[in-house]
Amino acid sequence: MKNSKYNIILLMITVLISLAFSGCAGAPEDTGEENNIIIATIVTIGDLTERIAGEKAEVISLIPPGASPHSFEPTPGDLEMVAKAGMFVKVGSGLEFELEWADKIIDINSGMKIVDCSRGIILISSDGGEENGHDDHDDHEHGTDPHIWLSPINAKTISQNIYKGLIEIDPENREYYRENLEKLLTQLGGLDARIRKILSGSQNRKILVFHPAWGYFAQEYGLEQIAVEEEGKEPTIKNVESLIRQAMDEDIKVIFASPEFSTRNAQVISEEIGGEVILVSPLPRDYISDMEKIARAFEESMK
Repeated sequence: MKNSKYNIILLMITVLISLAFSGCAGAPEDTGEENNIIIATIVTIGDLTERIAGEKAEVISLIPPGASPHSFEPTPGDLEMVAKAGMFVKVGSGLEFELEWADKIIDINSGMKIVDCSRGIILISSDGGEENGHDDHDDHEHGTDPHIWLSPINAKTISQNIYKGLIEIDPENREYYRENLEKLLTQLGGLDARIRKILSGSQNRKILVFHPAWGYFAQEYGLEQIAVEEEGKEPTIKNVESLIRQAMDEDIKVIFASPEFSTRNAQVISEEIGGEVILVSPLPRDYISDMEKIARAFEESMK
């Protein structure tokens, strides 16, 4: 932890020195293009932002595909891009990366618009219960499930939050963004209806997952998420043995794992239950298409 803090300080100093020397070379011409750069924390939020911003902005996701939001650290190049951005779209629900980096990112560019995607969303705790009063909140510490984007209903609220940010920094294109938002909300409504239909015939409503990312999805569609990992901690031998017995008793043959994390332990459990590991990413890059595929994978596992 101590080394990590030193690395963060050194990274910040590197970026600030770089920006200072850039300024010494002469201030760049103010073309207004900086406002056209939008920084999103994760690729999923980046995808939703791109669908609304369209051709009016360049959307950059800080955490690249395949990287874990629990361990990723931005590069000096990432932070230099932050310094040029007109808007920062953060998840706002307690994502580990944001707990560590959001304030530092904002310090680099205090003039950019900050969009908190979790505004208006009731957060749930990591054990599946609601966190009362969190429909209007700042970032939360440990104990809160940060994966708000994995419910298409929440994705509607997220999209509306992004839209509000866009029309604030670029009011001249309000109508353009509104049309894109309405199109996206229609697509999300269709996605929600398809997922409900896909899952409607499943009698067994339990899914075994290694990383507990699917709490909002499970809550929305009446599923029960059985998670191996708890709050980022490796399971104990006793817990693993209990989960194996439960899976065998309930004839669960699939354990879902995330490609962003090691699948070694998931593979061990799958061998014990005579099943298989299926990879589903909690960071869908193409939200509409990927979320439907994930729902179908869950439905197939519950037959």
